Amino acid sequence: MVADRPPHDAAAEGPGEAPSARGGGPDRAAGVRAIGVAIPIPDPHGALLQAKRASFGDPLATAIPTHITLLPPTEVAESALGAVEEHLREIARTERPFQIKLRGSGTFRPVSPVVFVALAEGIGGCERVQARVLSGPLARPLPFPYHPHVTIAHHLPDDVMDKAFKELAGYSADFDVWGFSLYEHGLDGVWRPQRDFVFTGGGD
Repeated sequence: MVADRPPHDAAAEGPGEAPSARGGGPDRAAGVRAIGVAIPIPDPHGALLQAKRASFGDPLATAIPTHITLLPPTEVAESALGAVEEHLREIARTERPFQIKLRGSGTFRPVSPVVFVALAEGIGGCERVQARVLSGPLARPLPFPYHPHVTIAHHLPDDVMDKAFKELAGYSADFDVWGFSLYEHGLDGVWRPQRDFVFTGGGD
């Protein structure tokens, strides 16, 4: 099942931390789109964590929705989008919903300046779906091993990163993953969802 997303012209949404060398930007070539795939964190959890991220002064808080990345920012030819969507549709058709439990905070420092909310349950489901997403037309190498997480602070001063880590240390939330979304990175720097791919567990 695939659902078209209505246009979003207010809140910024998307699955990446920033456009990478492969993720596109204002100077990307004509006919090239910057996309990503992610599991959206449902409200009220998503809205709360986005507000917390904004409270830390993270400038990306308003350009990126709360999410768990499956495909990081990736450039694809516009002509390849049909194949990409068919690939994602097939994955969703054969996957079933699973539960995620968020518990406490973690960090990738000093390797990467990121503080995140950690997964206590649902890691295996995320890893399985992520491996399937990064195949076929979306096959690409990653700079680091995949580690599903929810970013709450990125590239901020150390004292702010410490504050974020401490404030979310006791955080807890449970929700069911219904599927994932395809996002596009706009020339304005905002990530916006384009389509939802709902898990149907072998149904049509």
